[in-house]
Amino acid sequence: MARQLRDRLALAGAVAAPGAADALTARLVAQAGFPAVYMTGLGATATRLGAPDLGLLSQVEMADQARAMVRACAVPVIADADTGYGGPLNLRRVVEDYAAAGVAAFHIEDQQIPKRCGQLSGAKLVPVSEAARRLQAAVAARDASGSGMLVIGRTDALGVEGMEAALDRARAYQDAGVDLVFVDGIKTRAQLEAVAQHLPGPKVVSLVDGTDAALLRLDQISDMGFSICLYALTTLLAGLTAQAAALAHLSQTGAVRADPAGFDYARFSALVDLPGHQAFSHGYEE
Repeated sequence: MARQLRDRLALAGAVAAPGAADALTARLVAQAGFPAVYMTGLGATATRLGAPDLGLLSQVEMADQARAMVRACAVPVIADADTGYGGPLNLRRVVEDYAAAGVAAFHIEDQQIPKRCGQLSGAKLVPVSEAARRLQAAVAARDASGSGMLVIGRTDALGVEGMEAALDRARAYQDAGVDLVFVDGIKTRAQLEAVAQHLPGPKVVSLVDGTDAALLRLDQISDMGFSICLYALTTLLAGLTAQAAALAHLSQTGAVRADPAGFDYARFSALVDLPGHQAFSHGYEE
């Protein structure tokens, strides 16, 4: 999967990677024809714990989530690896676990531990030198694993120290040897254009639903020079919206809402490949 993602990145156009909070959503993303899926830490925390993204999931839980998503879909999985969950040995372990799971790429950020969602204010950053060493350790662990995973260096400095500091950190992370860099927390088109103009080389952007930057089309993102576009919250928010509406209708009317365009049991069965599972089972049952 790492090779597949590298080959796709060598082609023209940014890779669109919608976020998935679980294996079922990852399968849905792949079925929709997207070339990659993003394992969002915010979504994983929300679905596993019903809690906000404040560094509550452990590296073991995140690796387990990644493994399930890789098994569920046939496209490369780009995984959130937060800060690396501790020191260099912790970081090496999560890289090894992600490699064993079949993850295609992962990003490491420059926040202090415990981290918080990149869209929230109040993040605390480690010094640039420490963040660069963290990324060098990730690259070394990746190389030792022989997996070919792509290492993405993420900075959360935009909302803390401003655009210039974020760009300086991203350049330092490029010098540390990562494959791509990622300035998180972009909310406006102006911020997106500033990163595109002043940060050459392979880079990632995350577009969050409801922001000015998210109004841009993928072809516009590609023209700006971004390599990967993450839509981290699109499926999570859409799913919650649909579930809340269905529950409100059931509560108010006492009946299930009919939706001809929605999922029924037959469509769900096709998504999880019930026929394929049954065919295999029946072939070995008396």
